[in-house]
Amino acid sequence: MSIDLFKNILQNSIYFFFNILHTYIRIPYAYNHVLSVYQGKGGSSSANAADSAAGDKKKAKTKGGNAVKVRHILCEKHSKVMEALAKLKEGVAFNQVATEYSEDKARQGGDLGWMTRGSMVGPFQEAAFNLEPSSVGNPSYTDPPVKTKFGYHIIMIEGKK
Repeated sequence: MSIDLFKNILQNSIYFFFNILHTYIRIPYAYNHVLSVYQGKGGSSSANAADSAAGDKKKAKTKGGNAVKVRHILCEKHSKVMEALAKLKEGVAFNQVATEYSEDKARQGGDLGWMTRGSMVGPFQEAAFNLEPSSVGNPSYTDPPVKTKFGYHIIMIEGKK
């Protein structure tokens, strides 16, 4: 058995294992790392180099990097999130509105910390990566709020990387 064939079998096995972990246990970092290895970003063959170049071009086209520092206000009811939105439009700081209105564990100013692509639900992720970074005192946020299976979100980001 050649070394290249053995490497290929090993990479396919690892990819399959982490795909199962990602699907059933939701470990996005491990999945993304294995996926990058599987796509040939660590190899030295010409095929792997071509795959790597294609992956780099895809990353360059991806809008907004791979991680965002997110704050949000989550409300189950549309009327409550609209009250929060009105407070933001009046000029109240985002973290104060989040503390008063948000209905999740991020009530202390709505800070969710750094989140990576693939670790958020679809509409939330799309909105977060389309926003420009801003500060809690002068926030740039989603208007209208974003609807997900968890409720209505007003999202702002403080950084991208």
